[in-house]
Amino acid sequence: MTLTTDAPKETLLFVDDEESILEVASEYFMAKGYHILTAENGRLAVDIIEKEKIDCCFTDINMPEMDGLELAEYIRTVDNTIPVIIMTGYPSLDNTIRTLKNGVVDFLIKPVNLNQLEICVKRVLRERQLFIKNIFLTQEVEGKNRIENLNRELTYKVEELNTLNRIMTDFATIDSSFDLFKRVVDLSTELTHADEACFYVINEAIQRPVQVARSVAGGNGGPHAQPGPSTAPDDEQCACNKDISQLILDNCDEDKPLLVHENSNVRGVPEAIRSLMLVPLIIRKKVFGVLAVSSLNGNVRFSEKDLYYMSFMTNKAAYAIENVALYENIYENLLATLYAFVGAIEARDPYTEQHSNRVTRIAIALCRGMGGSQEEQDILNVAGQLHDIGKIGIRDDILLKPGRLTDEEFSIIKEHPVIGANIVERLGLWDREKNIIRCHHERFDGKGYPDGLAGEKIPMLARILSVADVYDAIASDRAYRRRMEEAKILEIMYGGSGTQFDAGVIDSFRSLYDQGVIKAINEASP
Repeated sequence: MTLTTDAPKETLLFVDDEESILEVASEYFMAKGYHILTAENGRLAVDIIEKEKIDCCFTDINMPEMDGLELAEYIRTVDNTIPVIIMTGYPSLDNTIRTLKNGVVDFLIKPVNLNQLEICVKRVLRERQLFIKNIFLTQEVEGKNRIENLNRELTYKVEELNTLNRIMTDFATIDSSFDLFKRVVDLSTELTHADEACFYVINEAIQRPVQVARSVAGGNGGPHAQPGPSTAPDDEQCACNKDISQLILDNCDEDKPLLVHENSNVRGVPEAIRSLMLVPLIIRKKVFGVLAVSSLNGNVRFSEKDLYYMSFMTNKAAYAIENVALYENIYENLLATLYAFVGAIEARDPYTEQHSNRVTRIAIALCRGMGGSQEEQDILNVAGQLHDIGKIGIRDDILLKPGRLTDEEFSIIKEHPVIGANIVERLGLWDREKNIIRCHHERFDGKGYPDGLAGEKIPMLARILSVADVYDAIASDRAYRRRMEEAKILEIMYGGSGTQFDAGVIDSFRSLYDQGVIKAINEASP
């Protein structure tokens, strides 16, 4: 506990388990002439309140022994004239409602600006003096007004926290930079009712900002985002794209957002803009990009509250971008490691070198020919490259045997789909890819391995990969035989329709073969 020796104005109690916050607050308000008391948790604060006269209390929520909500409830029961202000770095709707119900007069989100904190102190102390002065004469009126004020405060805080929590929730679930930029501009137009929002990446190596995502308010009031680097004509890009570049460059060196209106004295604002926010996105103390939110028509004029929301959003987006970059880097390194395993397998058997690459390209071509989505093609790109990774667990004397395998040896070879699926499963990624790897030797008639699945019980992408795998196996030189004749290859492939293979996949294979696509893939392999 810290006391001042000067003649005090009022007594302020700061309760927080972060010593640095107590020290900064004490120094600042002592210099202003206040009498300061501090406590590290609610239990110590109760001891102080029992001995000292308190005019105002600032408290954190999460503290050991007794948290801020319990302390607020205690103060309310002891002396309901003492204003309590909650300070927290982890706002939530539930905490806001609980604190306001406990008689808390304000709810501040850390870090709190000391000047704003002083304004808050003056306001609540002034309100307290008026409350005490008139408590007997106007108790009923004051009680009613207090309820109305609290309701207004509650409504405002609930709306604010709903917005902040939505921003945090949205960015917490994004796992790609493509979706992240799209969400930034989408949410900007939605929250501010802007006509359009654009996100620009700034790079020292280029002369102008690069627009990577754009959202335009549609006729139904909803945004239509256009993510990705913009290559459209200027009139299809941000309405002020050409004119705003210099304005961005002139304001991107500082980490302060800019809010301007049509009658502002800021140079470089295009005439078409009625209201504009430029909010820098800072990563590691450098400007990574700028969010430009524009109102072009109508009565929308952005406020400081809108600017606060956009600044809060870009701050969260910055953390998300760093996390996505880290994840994507780990993901790429992991893939590289797994592909290295596949390369090691193929290096053991020169006849199967580049087998995984050819199978992958054929499978993707089949998928595309059957109308498969980009996501399905991406899944095949991983599963195809890794489909034989389980052979890492097969002994060389079996894997590289030049002659026909015995039944016992073949049963060991048949374990490789399960081994491969288990390797991928341990990574905690790629569930669909794992199932494809496990099922790529299943047959449509149920006579395959390892599980004897039949028909549609076999994943569709595994049925596609199976056709690509068998074709490349019989169309390539192997350790125990030379490449088959073309007529024999086609006889096996087409003859397996409906038995070994899904007939629909074979139809797609036949079409691609007749077009020369399959041959082109084989000839392109090194």
